Amino acid sequence: MRTLLAGLLLTLAMTGCASEDTPDSIVKTDEEPGKTPELPWRSALYAEDWTPSATDAEGHFLHDFSYAGYRQGTVAPGAPADAAVFDVVGTYGADPAGATDVTAAVQQAIDDASAQGGGVVHFPAGLYRVEGVLSVIASGVVLRGEGPEVSRLYFTRSEGMSDTAHLTFAGAPTSDLDVPLRRDGAPREDVVEVDDAGDLAKGDDLELGWVISPAFIDEHGMAGTWEAFNDTWQPFFRRTVIDVDRSASPHRVVLDVPLRYPAKVRDLASLRRVRGLVRACGVESLGVSTAVGWDAAWTAARTHAIALRNVADCWIRDVASFPSPAAPESGPGAGAHLMSGGVLLADAKQVTVADTHLGFAQNRGVGGNGYLFEVQRGGEILIRDSQGEAGRHNFIQNWGFGTTGCVLLRVESRGGAAMLDKDESLDLTGMSEFHHSLAMANLVDASLFDDGFSIVNRNEESTGAGHTGTQNVLWGLRGEGVVRSLQFGVGYLIGTQGLSTVLESPLPMGQGTEPVDWSEGLDQGALLEPASLYEDQLRRRLDR
Repeated sequence: MRTLLAGLLLTLAMTGCASEDTPDSIVKTDEEPGKTPELPWRSALYAEDWTPSATDAEGHFLHDFSYAGYRQGTVAPGAPADAAVFDVVGTYGADPAGATDVTAAVQQAIDDASAQGGGVVHFPAGLYRVEGVLSVIASGVVLRGEGPEVSRLYFTRSEGMSDTAHLTFAGAPTSDLDVPLRRDGAPREDVVEVDDAGDLAKGDDLELGWVISPAFIDEHGMAGTWEAFNDTWQPFFRRTVIDVDRSASPHRVVLDVPLRYPAKVRDLASLRRVRGLVRACGVESLGVSTAVGWDAAWTAARTHAIALRNVADCWIRDVASFPSPAAPESGPGAGAHLMSGGVLLADAKQVTVADTHLGFAQNRGVGGNGYLFEVQRGGEILIRDSQGEAGRHNFIQNWGFGTTGCVLLRVESRGGAAMLDKDESLDLTGMSEFHHSLAMANLVDASLFDDGFSIVNRNEESTGAGHTGTQNVLWGLRGEGVVRSLQFGVGYLIGTQGLSTVLESPLPMGQGTEPVDWSEGLDQGALLEPASLYEDQLRRRLDR
C-alpha cells in the first residue's frame, strides 16, 4: 500500500497536481473535536465593539472586507430604470428557436447599445444558438434575459477558443502617470505619501504596486520558486482617489480602500493612474452553455463562458449554466453544461457575482481547465450566494500577484474533480483554492465545501505558484470536505462545521508556512456570531 501511494504521489507531481489533488487521507487532521456549544460565541478577534484598527497583543487582526462588490456594497447592481432597450428578436431578428446562428444579430445590438452610451440588450424567452463569440468594449452595456430557465444562450465554438471566452467584457487600460511612494505604505492605512502628486485628482482610478524584487522574493522564502514575474512591476491594489492634499510636502493621496499589505519603497512601490476601464456593465437573468463534443472540448485550454477583463463596478447575477444541446447525448460529456471554464474576472475591481450557478465542465484537465468561478488579479470582488458543481476547481484565485480584498460569501462547492486527461478514468478531488502568488487578505465567508478549500505552499507547481496566500480569513465554513489553511505568515480559520481541517503538514505544502495559522471554534461554527463577517462589517462601515 505504501509503495502504491508513493507511486500515486509521484504521478501527481509529474502532472502538476500534487498539492491540489493529494488524497485527503494523507493530510487529514481533526482539530479541536467537540460538541457544538450551547451558546453563541464570538471570535476573540471580533468583539462587539470591533473597529478596523483592532489588534490583539500578538498583532493578530482582521481586515475590513466590507469594500468588496459593486460600488463597495452601497447600492444593488443594475442598469438605470430608464436605460434604452435593444431587443435582439424584435429589432435585430435573432432566432429564438435555436435553429440558426444569432451571433451577428446580438453583436449588432451590443454595438448599437455601446454607440448610444449604454443600454440593455434584451433576450426574450427562447433558445439562442451562438456560433461565434460576443464582445463588449464600452461602459453601460447590460445583457439581460427573462430568467436563466427561460432565456438561454448556447455557444457552439470550440476551435481557437484557448485563452478566450465566448462572451467578453473588456476595457483597454492605459497609464499616464507613475508616482513613487515617499515612504512605505502600511496595512490598514488609506493615505500614501508621495513627493509630487502631479495632476492626480479625486475620482482617478489607480493601481498601487511594486517590483517583484529579489528582496521581496527572499522575504517570502521564494527564491528559485517565484520566477514568472521577477523584476517586473505588479499591481497589488486597485483604488480610487478620494482626495489629494498638496498643502505640505510630501503630498498625501487619500484612497477609497485601505492597503492590505506593506508597500515598500525598497521595492519601488508607486501609484499608477489607470484610464480606460469598462464600467457599469452586467449580465443578468440568462442561461449559458458552452459544452461541445467530448474530443472537441479537449482541443482548447482555459476557455470560459463569460470573461470580465479590466472592468470596475460591473456585475453578473441570476445566471446559470444548463445542459448544452451541442453536448453528446451519451458517453463521456453527456449532459455537460460547459466546455471548460465558467466565469473569469481578470484585472477587475469592485465586481459582484450573485445568485449564479455553474457546473458540469467537460475539460477538467491540467493546464487551467474546469475553473468555474475564477479570479485573476482582482480587487474587492464579491461572489455571493452562488454554486459551483463538478468543475476541477469550482472557486479559484489564479495566476499572478494582486488578488486582494475579495470575498466569497455563502458559496457552495460540490463535486470538484481533477482529471489527468480526457481518457483518464481516475478522478481526484479538486478543491476550491487559492492557486498562485500570494493572494492576500481575502475572505471566505459562511460557505459550504463538500469537496474542500485549500490555501497552501504549492512550490514549483503551476509555473512556480509558491505561497498562495497570506492574511486570508476562512470564517464559518462547513461541509463534508477538507479545509487546508497553511498560509505564509498568518492566516485565520474561525468556526467550522463538519470539515476536516489541516493546519500543519510535513508535506511540501507546509514548507515555510510557520507559524501555524490562527484557529478557533473548529467544529463549533454553527453558533458563530455574526454568521457573516462581511455583512456585519458592511453594516458597521455604512453606519459610521
